[in-house]
Amino acid sequence: MTQLQFKDAFWCKEFTLHTGYEALVQRLLDGRKMCKDVEDLLKQRAQAEERYGKELIQIARKAGGQTEINTLKAAFERLKQQIESVGNSHIQLAVMLKDELKGIEEFRERQKEQRKKYESAMERMQKSKLSHYKKTMESKKTYEQKCKEADEAEQSFERTSASGNQKQTEKSQNKAKQCRDAANEAENVYKQNIEQLDKVRTEWEQEHTKTCQVFQLQECDRITILRNSLWVHCNQLSMQCVKDDELYEEVRLSLENCVVESDIDYFVKTKMTGTQPPDAIGYENYYSKEPNRNNSSPTQSCGMMKRFSGLLHGSSKHNSESATPSAPPLAEKPDGVYASIFENQQARITASQDYRVLYDYTAQNMDELDISEGDIVAVIEENEDGWWTAERNGQRGFVPGSYLEKL
Repeated sequence: MTQLQFKDAFWCKEFTLHTGYEALVQRLLDGRKMCKDVEDLLKQRAQAEERYGKELIQIARKAGGQTEINTLKAAFERLKQQIESVGNSHIQLAVMLKDELKGIEEFRERQKEQRKKYESAMERMQKSKLSHYKKTMESKKTYEQKCKEADEAEQSFERTSASGNQKQTEKSQNKAKQCRDAANEAENVYKQNIEQLDKVRTEWEQEHTKTCQVFQLQECDRITILRNSLWVHCNQLSMQCVKDDELYEEVRLSLENCVVESDIDYFVKTKMTGTQPPDAIGYENYYSKEPNRNNSSPTQSCGMMKRFSGLLHGSSKHNSESATPSAPPLAEKPDGVYASIFENQQARITASQDYRVLYDYTAQNMDELDISEGDIVAVIEENEDGWWTAERNGQRGFVPGSYLEKL
């Protein structure tokens, strides 16, 4: 199929009008607006992808799940990891969209600079053509007026000659000759202006043809660039869907390994407290123990003192298995109600300050607080034994101070 050409279709029969050229310029301006519309679409889509990705990452990091065990916990952890991976991939998609947006902006500005150069040249040629046209039309009007005056003078000379008045005849003859000379001079000026106007017209036609060709190339490039950009955009979105599905498929595979019986057995084996119920409580006669009440042995008092002394020196609260592998070792925390009288250890009470959690920690006792990496907690007390009193979401308890970082 033969392609139609701008240079063959955008002329105007009226010499002083340029409607064809104006239609081309308007087409290019409309095309520039279309470029901006595509840029806005990509920009807003990139912003949406970036927000979505960041929200997914935030959701994954705050999802919790530390209280679960065994295979279901592994599957849930895999889901959190993949949600975070999906979030990162959407952020990467936003970066790709911004790069595509930048390319379109640069292309639009290059076309604008080229178009302005040819518009300036066409504006000069059109002004020159109109100026010469006006000058030519004025010389034509003068030429026609001089011709009429010469004709009238010659007719007057003929009438005077017929009357036989010699003096009047000579006067009419001189006037007719002067008018004819003026007409001839006006004709020469008119012809010169016509020649000059034709030269300017030729130059204008050449410039118009060249400008039409450049504008057509610009329009072809613009349509090609925008078509390819939208095509690439659709491909990127399709690839993102495939990538998301691949990541979630790993979660499905992890869920296939989640076995109910295995999780039940794991809980029983790790948390079992005994296989036998307690014995029945038997009756003890008060009076049968009366003699023993007055014989409280020093050994029993000594045992109580040893237990109290042991509490004063602190007891190990956690074994090596309860600490997060990548976290620093936990400090020993005084246990029980006797912790408050530890003679060399005092709590440093400060104003509530915010700290960021560096590592996950699962509470082992009722007086401790569950924390997750990335959480923000308020520290109420900083105990010198390494266990600090913290508060999060209205809950308060002990947490290892080495797991926190001050904001």
